[in-house]
Amino acid sequence: MRLRALLDTDALGLRLLGGEDELDRQVRGVMTTDLRDPSRYLSGGELVLTGLAWRRDAADSEPFVRILVQAGVAGLAAGEAELGDVPDDLVLACARHRLPLFAVHESVAFATITEYVVRQVSGERAGDLAAVVDRHRRMMTSGPAGGGPDVVLDLLGTDLDLRAWVLSPTGRMIAGSKEAGPELPAETCAKLAAEHLAATRTGRRGPYRVQLAGTTYSLFPIRSSGRSPQAARDVRETVLSDWLLAVEADAGDWPEERMDLLQGVTQLIAVERDRREAARTVRRRLAQEVLELVQTGAAPAEIAARLRVAAPVLLPGLGAAPHWQVVVARVEWDGEGIEGGPVAQSLLEEVLVDPLATGPEPSDRIAVAHTGDEAIALVPLPAVSSEHDGSETGLLADALLRSVREPLSAGLDDDGRLTLGVSAAVHSAEGLRGALEEARHARRVAAARPGRVCAAGHQELASHVLLLPFVPDDVRRAFTARLLDPLTDYDRRHRAELIPTLEAFLDCDGSWTRCATRLHLHVNTLRYRVGRIEQLTGRDLSRLEDKLDFFLALRMS
Repeated sequence: MRLRALLDTDALGLRLLGGEDELDRQVRGVMTTDLRDPSRYLSGGELVLTGLAWRRDAADSEPFVRILVQAGVAGLAAGEAELGDVPDDLVLACARHRLPLFAVHESVAFATITEYVVRQVSGERAGDLAAVVDRHRRMMTSGPAGGGPDVVLDLLGTDLDLRAWVLSPTGRMIAGSKEAGPELPAETCAKLAAEHLAATRTGRRGPYRVQLAGTTYSLFPIRSSGRSPQAARDVRETVLSDWLLAVEADAGDWPEERMDLLQGVTQLIAVERDRREAARTVRRRLAQEVLELVQTGAAPAEIAARLRVAAPVLLPGLGAAPHWQVVVARVEWDGEGIEGGPVAQSLLEEVLVDPLATGPEPSDRIAVAHTGDEAIALVPLPAVSSEHDGSETGLLADALLRSVREPLSAGLDDDGRLTLGVSAAVHSAEGLRGALEEARHARRVAAARPGRVCAAGHQELASHVLLLPFVPDDVRRAFTARLLDPLTDYDRRHRAELIPTLEAFLDCDGSWTRCATRLHLHVNTLRYRVGRIEQLTGRDLSRLEDKLDFFLALRMS
């Protein structure tokens, strides 16, 4: 049964105090307790009834609620017989942790609620238990060893007429059933992944229901097998690496048997995900060994020998040693206590896969190591026919993030950041150290830009933007304030659009005619605005030095 059903029964005397968005949670049992820590008696899904005897003062509510949430209970019902109204500190603690809270009227006995819940839950579970057990057995025998997630999804299609897909955290399709029909468009996958990551970051419990273009999807998290939602110390440690199961249906109307079955499906797929994660161990070790050799200044011959070992693993069947490219990524979170390196490693392994490729196999050609908050990828490139034809080969920074920016921004929320730098291709072991430093410099250029997800490539290191990341923050602020604050203040008071005019004027290389055309202004109006800019700042836009100062100030603002 669902929590919502409890409010529909007047005889239970329940009044909702918080958690209206979570009323579709399934109730799998009921427990009455006044222990300060009842976790040993909880298995998840219970409605907890309490008379509040555990509460001595306001400080006791937060730890009590945290224990219930970590145990995965469905909701909390507090009796009013002992203290009268439910204390505000308990209401606030439940709101912080998104735990539904009910008040039980003093005239209603907990035994009445217990009897009602037990009767409802027992009746629902007895309905189709044999069929559920049979489906579970078939899935266990046909699961990962018998074809991977596709086999499990096929069973969902044939047995339950459900269209379902397994997606990566960036929205790449990993698996889909034959019954699912045409593959989901890449844009839909990205939006589903973004919705999943956003819901996970806000602490909502799956499945998450989403409507896109009139179609309802239910999104089930696929976590590492054997790991409960609370196993990670912080959701940010895993949010950017867990897969998700997208089902074209509204799970809010499902009976408990079907919900249990889908949870079993996610567990089966999690086993396969962990198996493939373990298969990356060799490639990660190769990357770590090469990285240590490069950073410690090992002889090029020693590095080349290690690369010859790595090449057959990463590019099976390749005759000659490939070219190599280095990609550096950094994931940083506000606050302390979360190491960004492992998160960046998993994320970089995903980002470097062609977004149009299905399945996990393309990642077999990627070796990623991590150290601290930084992940470093060693990407092999097949030898090109001509090295000096002037064409651009290998990975491009902007292209890597183009299709994953939306979901990753949702997963990083407002307290995380991903920055990425890409080196040029190198053709020998001697070039790897330079490529690593080049990728790190490019990442620092990306870090100087606004936004949650930023990348820069080696092409930008020959530009003025290379200098900007290394200007101290206080110097940047003082420089931009001195030049731009007078214009910003004037725009705010008079709506004069001096800042947009300045940007357009510089972008048109100081051409009055082109700038006036772009802004749809008369040239005399443009001259008036530029004159006002010069009057407010004391600068002369006919001088190259002043144009350059304004250009840099706009870039740093």
